[in-house]
Amino acid sequence: MSQVAANERRILVAVDEGEESIYALSWCLKNLIFENSKDTLILLYVKPPRAVYSAFDGTGYLFSTDVLASMDKYKEQMADTVIEKAKKLCNNLQNVEIKVGHGDPRDVICEMTQKLGADILVMGSHGYGLIKRALLGSVSNHCAQNANCPVLIVKKPT
Repeated sequence: MSQVAANERRILVAVDEGEESIYALSWCLKNLIFENSKDTLILLYVKPPRAVYSAFDGTGYLFSTDVLASMDKYKEQMADTVIEKAKKLCNNLQNVEIKVGHGDPRDVICEMTQKLGADILVMGSHGYGLIKRALLGSVSNHCAQNANCPVLIVKKPT
């Protein structure tokens, strides 16, 4: 933990569209945030980068600016929806910060733990099996290995 008193922690919770991250946030609120504490809860949503398609990549897709604008608008709406859902869970807390990052979630989450001075990072686990995790990668595993603070990975019961 940082040099801040134990009751003044900065807790970063990564949220996304999955139920797992909302479960991790709920778990955090029940088990890490203490009544009358001066904890600051930071909700972080990361917008993934726009997929880039060209005539040379073999997909054969070229998108008009209208289609790209629609895709960007959808990503904005998704971010707003996730953040609103997370904020509703935190309605009794005084110290809640909202941050939105852009880029590869693995890198952005790790960068934000340092930039925001997080004392702990809380994340949900999608519970991918070995094969799926090998193909898709695991954001939580990457963050557990690379974040500059302790990482708590909360797995939703099945």
